[in-house]
Amino acid sequence: MTDVTRTTKATKATRATKAAAAPREIDATGLPMAQAQDLVLRELRELADRAEPFTAVLLMPAPPENPAPPAPGTATDRVRALKALRPGLTEHCRGLAFVAPADITAERTAAIHSGEKLWGCPTTAGQDVRAARAWAGERAAGS
Repeated sequence: MTDVTRTTKATKATRATKAAAAPREIDATGLPMAQAQDLVLRELRELADRAEPFTAVLLMPAPPENPAPPAPGTATDRVRALKALRPGLTEHCRGLAFVAPADITAERTAAIHSGEKLWGCPTTAGQDVRAARAWAGERAAGS
């Protein structure tokens, strides 16, 4: 193999690593809460299953004006899904940046800010999408 071939392969590998390190944006805005939660869990499962370091920016929906109680078993199913997902997040996720409206419920705020206890990886939360993207980008660059 020539030096040029080695250099080209190394350049391609570096580009692939940088592309993989770019934060993934998961946009759940405008979805009903149950669908948003399912989307987030599904997308995070896909990222964790790739077995590569990643960060994600999660754009969360506004809370419903008149929240209906969850269907029986859905909360339990989501807890189970998160527990199953946590080892993959612990191993591969370098950070989750939640972007949520200011008027979210105390329960959702606690879940977002619970960080490694709940998610298995570092988290941050706020209302500023640019700040979330910057934080996720810094976490990705450090992986």
